[in-house]
Amino acid sequence: MSGNQFDRFKLKPFLIEAVESLGFTKPTEIQEQMIPAALKGESAIGQSRTGTGKTHSYLLPIMDKLDPGRQEVQAVITAPTRELASQIYHQFLKAAELYDGPEEIRIRNYIGGTDKQKTIEKLKVQPHIVVGTPSRINDLIQEQALFVHTAGTLVIDEADLMLDMGFLEDVDKIASRMPEKLQMLVFSATIPEKLKPFLKKYMENPKYIHIEPKKKAAENLEHWLLPSRHKNKKEIVSKVLRAFNPYLAIVFTNTKKMADEVADFLIGEGMKVGRVHGDLNPRERKKMMKQIQDLEYQYIVATDLAARGIDIEGVSHVINYELPSDLDFYIHRVGRTARAGHSGIALTVYDTSDEDALNKLEKMGITFKHVDFGKEGLVEIAARNKRKTRKKTEDETDKVAKSMVKAPGKVKPGYKKKMNAEIAKVKKRQSRLNKKK
Repeated sequence: MSGNQFDRFKLKPFLIEAVESLGFTKPTEIQEQMIPAALKGESAIGQSRTGTGKTHSYLLPIMDKLDPGRQEVQAVITAPTRELASQIYHQFLKAAELYDGPEEIRIRNYIGGTDKQKTIEKLKVQPHIVVGTPSRINDLIQEQALFVHTAGTLVIDEADLMLDMGFLEDVDKIASRMPEKLQMLVFSATIPEKLKPFLKKYMENPKYIHIEPKKKAAENLEHWLLPSRHKNKKEIVSKVLRAFNPYLAIVFTNTKKMADEVADFLIGEGMKVGRVHGDLNPRERKKMMKQIQDLEYQYIVATDLAARGIDIEGVSHVINYELPSDLDFYIHRVGRTARAGHSGIALTVYDTSDEDALNKLEKMGITFKHVDFGKEGLVEIAARNKRKTRKKTEDETDKVAKSMVKAPGKVKPGYKKKMNAEIAKVKKRQSRLNKKK
C-alpha cells in the first residue's frame, strides 16, 4: 500500500482499498487540491472539465468523515440528470461494499421516474448519504419524508448544467433546509455570471480550484471542418454519416426542437436513429439509454445534455450539426470520442457566420482539417482562410506597385491610362519576385 499516493490523505483503510480496486495510485489535479480542503470541512468550488476524477474528489472525503453509527443523513449529492446521479450512486456503492465495520453504510439514489410512494415508505429509516436529482430530493423533503437538516455537506455536481436546466431553485430549497454552517462543494466546467449570486448566498470565502486542461482535446482526435455552402445541412449530415459508416456517431444540435428535426430527417432517410434530449419522459429516456448501451443504434442525435450527464461508450464519430454558443461545450462534445486510447473524428458543418467561433477554437489550440465532398467521398481541401491571405497579399502588392510609379509633375491627357499600365508592369515584376521567394 505504501506505493499508493492516496496514503498521504490519511484516509480510512477501506477507502485506500477502494481506490486501488479502481487502479488509482496517484491523485488527479482536482483530487490533489479538493480532498485536503474537503477533509478539513472547507467549502470549495472545483472548476474542471469532465473526466478529471472529480467524483472521487468529494466521494473519498465524504466517506472518510461518515459516522455509520449516526442514523441520519450526513451528506447530500445533487446531479442535474438521472444518468449522472445513478453513475455517482454506483461509485459510492462500490466504495461502501469494502467497508468492514459493524454497521451498514446506507446510500440511496432518489431520481424521477421511480415510485415515490414506495420511496417514502422506505424512508422510515434515513440513509447516511443521499444522491439524486434536485427536484426529487426536494420533493421528498417537502413530503417530510427525507430529513436533511442533519447533513453537514452538500455537493452540487455540474452546477452550470443545473443552471441551464432550471434546477437551481430546487438546489436552493434543499440548501435552505440544511445547517447554517454548511460545507458546500460545487463542481462546474464553467462558472457563468448567473451562477455567482447563488454561490455567494451559501459560500463565504470558498476555496477556488481551477484545473486548466493540459490539452484542450485528445491527441488521437481529428477535427474536421465541412462548409455548408448554403446547402441543406440535414442532407449534408446524412451524406457524411453514410460516408463515415461509423461504429457509433453522435450528432449534436443546440436545441431539442432541432434534435427532433434532424433525427426525423435521418429516420426518413432509412437510418436507425436514437435521440437524447430533455423532452423525453422518464420511461422513454430509460429505454433509450438501454438501447444505446445495447448498440441498437448506429446514430444518436443529442443536445449538449448528453455530452455532460451521460456516459456513452464506443463513440467513433462526433458531428456538430451546429456549433454551440458556449465554445466550452465544443470540448465536451468532442470529448465523447477518442477515449481510452481509441482514435476519433469530430466533424463540424459550418456556415460563414461561424467564422469568429472557429477562429476562437483555433486560438484554443484546435487544428482543423478542411474537407468537402469530391468524386470519391470526403476529400481534403484548402483552408477556409487561404483566400483571405491571398487577397491580403494582392492588396499589399498594389500598394508597393503604386509607390514605385511616380505620378507625372504635369498632368497630360491619358496620364491615368499610362500610370495604370506602369503599375501593371511593376505588379507583374513583384509577382514574379514573390513566386521566386
